[in-house]
Amino acid sequence: MAEDQVTAPGHRLADADVEARLARLDELLERVESVAGPTAEAALEAVRGLTQVYGEALARVRDLAGPRLTGALTDDRLLSHLLVLHQLHPDPVEQRVADAVEGVRAVLAQRGADVELVGVEAGVASVRVTAKGCGTSATTALEAVRETLLAAAPELTAVRRVASEPAPAFVPLADMLPTVAPAAGTP
Repeated sequence: MAEDQVTAPGHRLADADVEARLARLDELLERVESVAGPTAEAALEAVRGLTQVYGEALARVRDLAGPRLTGALTDDRLLSHLLVLHQLHPDPVEQRVADAVEGVRAVLAQRGADVELVGVEAGVASVRVTAKGCGTSATTALEAVRETLLAAAPELTAVRRVASEPAPAFVPLADMLPTVAPAAGTP
């Protein structure tokens, strides 16, 4: 491992550094998976075993944690993702997606867009995205929503846009009746 990749005791990684390392790990695992032979099989088995042991350790931490610490664990982006990966997250996917939609709604509103969660079914979140004016296109808004939801619920397989419902064609009866002018001299 290169010297710049070693963390000193007590040193914490910034979120960007964690994401960079995760991306690098994905690249390395893809390389190992593409190689045939007993060495590659042993490497993959070692990674699976290590992942299981760390998952068990995380499960024990979660079991020992009270509600306050569990909340802190789920508020941390990396830990929340690991809890999902190991199927340990205390909040169901629907709740995490709904919370993420509420969080991204304020950002979209500043750009003239809105999002509504239609539902989550079979690993797919369905959303209704609307954009008004020239601040943000519906496509740009949908991409922001997609990134936010997949970060909150990485077990989702897709985020699907549902067409906006057309405005109701209801016309009040009073608007259809002829207007009669009041007779002269009446208030």
